[in-house]
Amino acid sequence: MFSHVMLGADDIDASKKFYDACFKALGGNEGQIDPKGRVIYMHNGGIFLLTKPIDGQPASCGNGSTIGFAATSEDMADAWHKAGSENGGTEIEDPPGIREGAGMKLYLAYLRDPAGNKVCAMYRPG
Repeated sequence: MFSHVMLGADDIDASKKFYDACFKALGGNEGQIDPKGRVIYMHNGGIFLLTKPIDGQPASCGNGSTIGFAATSEDMADAWHKAGSENGGTEIEDPPGIREGAGMKLYLAYLRDPAGNKVCAMYRPG
């Protein structure tokens, strides 16, 4: 359904540090900077990018938006949360753990990235 996700960031270095640590915890690699100064991450067929807004205005987070990243275990989601917290992320909502509702059981860990975007790691227990 999705081809990619791109987020605006005013401080590319701070955002890259955060996402490099988070994506390493999920088994990915550090982002690569392209000639336009965008940071590009590719992992398991997904593409995630960071960029300064092309209109020259400040980056802003989407109120009510969350971007979720797939984890393959509770330990991986916890490692993602720890890596992000230690690299410029802000802990939000409840601590990482199981959330249940609508017949689903999910392990979720939430953070805000350095630009204020709400992100989470999600694991679907068997």
